Amino acid sequence: MKDNQSDCPKKEYQKISFELKLMIIDQIQTGQISINHAAKSFKVSRSSIDYWLKKYSTLEQKKRGMSKQDEIKKLKDKIEELEFIKEFQRDYIANLENLSGLDLAKKHLPDALAKAIEKRKRDLLK
Repeated sequence: MKDNQSDCPKKEYQKISFELKLMIIDQIQTGQISINHAAKSFKVSRSSIDYWLKKYSTLEQKKRGMSKQDEIKKLKDKIEELEFIKEFQRDYIANLENLSGLDLAKKHLPDALAKAIEKRKRDLLK
């Protein structure tokens, strides 16, 4: 037997970036791929993937939790903005109908919106 070679050669694995590790963990946790498939596809040992799952899965979950909180805040802000626009449009249409004497809302808008504009019109006349 030669000094540099052994009976069981050691497999060569490539270095994996942190982002790729998180992507692999995410795919495994969402059921897109199995650990075995990830190990073969990315040329990484299964034990390394198991280690990443233990080490980084809570980090990934925390990252997602923060982004969900940010997303919720963003959606709440958007709802508030849309509510303001809706109120402005109702006032505008109600004023336009009062000035022109036309019933635009009843002819061109859904019933619920037309009723809200009609109520707004009555409130404006008071």
